[in-house]
Amino acid sequence: MKYFVTGGAGFIGSNLVDRLLQLGHEVVAYDNLSTGCRRFLQAAEQSPRFRLVEGDTQDTAALGAAMRGAEVVFHLAANADVRFGTDHPRRDLEQNTIATYNVLEAMRANGIRRIAFSSTGSVYGEPEVFPTPETAPFPVQTSLYAASKLACEGLLAAYSAGFGFQVYIFRFVSILGERYSHGHVFDFYKQLLAGPDALRVLGDGHQRKSYLYVQDCLDAILLALDQAQAPVNLFNLGTDEFCEVNNSIGWICDHLQLKPQLNYTGGTRGWIGDSPFIFLDCRKMRALGWQPKLRIQDGIVRTVDYLRANPWLLETRA
Repeated sequence: MKYFVTGGAGFIGSNLVDRLLQLGHEVVAYDNLSTGCRRFLQAAEQSPRFRLVEGDTQDTAALGAAMRGAEVVFHLAANADVRFGTDHPRRDLEQNTIATYNVLEAMRANGIRRIAFSSTGSVYGEPEVFPTPETAPFPVQTSLYAASKLACEGLLAAYSAGFGFQVYIFRFVSILGERYSHGHVFDFYKQLLAGPDALRVLGDGHQRKSYLYVQDCLDAILLALDQAQAPVNLFNLGTDEFCEVNNSIGWICDHLQLKPQLNYTGGTRGWIGDSPFIFLDCRKMRALGWQPKLRIQDGIVRTVDYLRANPWLLETRA
């Protein structure tokens, strides 16, 4: 098979590229390297079955040309700056929603009909049902990032109905693991490296979150593409547990053998649009035979170990 991966130099995308190459496929990664990192693709670039195209999802001509000949598209490129959405509200629209429209149109022009899309568990806003199933009613949206991703889901479903696309939508919890380059573990580790005696914590530390190890995430995505054959296939992806931000801080600090003073900014949310409780019902994905291998604590520790072993990544994100 020949796969096309937008955001292929990013955290999840580069891990997916490696996995597809290991399975013997051809892969084209498409990335503008604004947040992606070419160094993540060092191993992939040794393969004759891999090609990196430096391009932007807003460049429709380059996108369509790079996609030519692909059979399946993994659309992972997105605005990763979730926390500061209200500082630049157009960015989520452009880099998420309009970019997804551009990808779909490039697929249509090239006769490609299968796409896997990285959505987010944040589309559930602040639901009343936990764990939250795919069939949960949507509350009022509180996050510009989530609202833009929900618009993408609508486009994907409409292209399935209108043009015969087969669509796979994955609503992720936060993903952890090797090549992790933004998020709470990255932020906490960077703070502790600069000053191990104190840690600034957004909110009150009681926000409850679920996290998933990146390789477990990829196992689920690839299994769904193999097993699920509906026109529109929608799956939550997460673990059957959650933790408080304070739990995560404890695991990180214990692993680093540090006891910093915790300075909370206050409130039940870390930022505007932050959901204080995200916990997804993943029984639909599990029914296909998927089982995550790592618990949340293990995923956090592995992420810290990766950051310790790769100080260059923190330097590039300075």
